[in-house]
Amino acid sequence: MDRLIIEGGRPLQGSVQICGAKNAALPELAACLLSDRPLTLTNVPDLADITTMCRLLEGYGVKVTRPNASTLVVDAWGAVSAEAAYDIVRTMRATILVLGPLLARFGQARVSLPGGCAIGARPVDLHLKALATLGAEIAVEGGYVVASAPNGLTGARIVLPLASVGATETAMMAAALARGETEIINAAREPEVADLGACLNAMGAKIEGAGSHRITIQGVSTFKPASHDLLPDRIEAGTYAVAAAITGGELELIGGRLEQLAAVADVLERAGVQLWPTDRGVMARSGGRIRPVDIVTEPYPGFPTDLQAQVMALLTLADGTSTLRETVFEARFMHVPELARFGADIALSGTTATVRGVAQLTAAPVMATDLRASVSLVLAALAAKGESTIHRVYHLDRGYEALDRKLVRCGAAIRRVAA
Repeated sequence: MDRLIIEGGRPLQGSVQICGAKNAALPELAACLLSDRPLTLTNVPDLADITTMCRLLEGYGVKVTRPNASTLVVDAWGAVSAEAAYDIVRTMRATILVLGPLLARFGQARVSLPGGCAIGARPVDLHLKALATLGAEIAVEGGYVVASAPNGLTGARIVLPLASVGATETAMMAAALARGETEIINAAREPEVADLGACLNAMGAKIEGAGSHRITIQGVSTFKPASHDLLPDRIEAGTYAVAAAITGGELELIGGRLEQLAAVADVLERAGVQLWPTDRGVMARSGGRIRPVDIVTEPYPGFPTDLQAQVMALLTLADGTSTLRETVFEARFMHVPELARFGADIALSGTTATVRGVAQLTAAPVMATDLRASVSLVLAALAAKGESTIHRVYHLDRGYEALDRKLVRCGAAIRRVAA
């Protein structure tokens, strides 16, 4: 496994291109299974998770081509509702997103229960309940979800007990081909959900309200060829904003959208980070010594759980004590012991981390445990005194395109060493 060698203490300066959102690309790739016409996606990041989803789609007979570095064309004309290989599905939770489109188009689906980051149970029961409400028969057999709707799906009123992004996306895709009208109540409001709605509408779906708490869908029977440009990745943008702050530097986040980062910007500005829009995106600048803040992760538009680890790394250097309460994933503090190896002072009590700022982090060898945890360790290493080694960086490659190369271009001292 590759590792990163990082010499800390260098302020970052320059600009970083923000890629398209991974968490929009994955459901939109899955959505191609609804149609027998090609779907062209642009601004697609080059990530391990994207490669995994494409391999999964190819297993169903989808033709996948990449005419250039940021474009994917997926054509599911010859797709069949086959069984995906477990060695693909086990690596990524988002593979469950093929369940709804397969069921809606073919009337049956058999999909393995997914894997992914070790950050908690993340059950798929809300996905299954949404499909059952649309008339599907669902069973779990030997680690596989077996779903059938031989007479097709029928529109219905789906009330989600939690504003689950994945369940909202599954319901939207399945309902797009269902007979009649579907209403999703307490839908997830993340920008990636709105982007999926825009993609589906470009394909010929009739969806209103995506990105709000209430989504309505009029089922259609056919789709058309379509093109869709992914929105920028707000989590990547937030990560590089933290990178600028933790190193005492300044970065322009090209393509970033400040309006998608409202809760993040509020936290960072309270911590002393300066953020403002530019003609090309967002500027992030260190405002000097970091101030402590208290954070609670919440579904959008609240503070995102996907930036909790990164901001925790920043707050290890704050002048005072901060608290971070995790309400989305019960096991998303796996980075805490590794941050402590840098000299961070963090105490855990249930779902709350108390971070007492220290004057300086010191380099250390550390081990990445999941996608966002791994990048928090890179951020800490950028600020630490001395040379750090980050092991198991394959997690980084799942969610950040060319992270080490982008940071090097901005002045970081990073070497990638192959195992």
